[in-house]
Amino acid sequence: MIRVLLADDQHLIRAGFRALLESEQDMEVVAEAATGSDAVAAAIETRPDVILMDIRMPEGDGLWATERIVGDPALAGTHIVIVTTFELDEYVAQAIRAGASGFLVKDTEPVELIRAVRVAAAGDALLSPGVTRRLLERLAGGLRVAPETTALDALTEREREVLTLVGQGLTNAEIGGQLFLSPLTAKTHVSRIMTKLGARDRVHLVVVAYETGLVQPGW
Repeated sequence: MIRVLLADDQHLIRAGFRALLESEQDMEVVAEAATGSDAVAAAIETRPDVILMDIRMPEGDGLWATERIVGDPALAGTHIVIVTTFELDEYVAQAIRAGASGFLVKDTEPVELIRAVRVAAAGDALLSPGVTRRLLERLAGGLRVAPETTALDALTEREREVLTLVGQGLTNAEIGGQLFLSPLTAKTHVSRIMTKLGARDRVHLVVVAYETGLVQPGW
């Protein structure tokens, strides 16, 4: 069962998300929160698998709440999905960098919202890699202050190649095709890279690929 926390200051939004998610046999909404501080408290109390987190909330916004939840070792198994009104909200890139698994816009089709919760719960890329890539590429100036390559020191040459392709938005199957590996082997490389870099999920790897200069905006 996928346990979900809804954090949004609009009751109507929370009610709609709850009705949609609880219509699925493998999902349950374990808590709701209308403020950032309540979202943090509810996450600590219920330890959900996925949080659907609004950005603009009182008493600590979604970015503030994301930073605190991601920073809590006890909540390492919780994945945060930022839900925003605007596809390129100025805070989305910061939220992803803080550890959110990705983002959705509030007018997302119901089937996509359900899929996103399942994918986030599994720790995989929340969005299609291409969508994530375009977001990060357009906001790359806000993500990279200066190239930081020391994070790559722990990686083998092959793992750097794989990380580069992850940053370019390729799936495991596509990475396997590029490097003449099976999709399972590619997935194993991705998992090892995540472990070495302390990445929570695949989206975090895309951020690292940009921050270290492995992938440049406009490739």
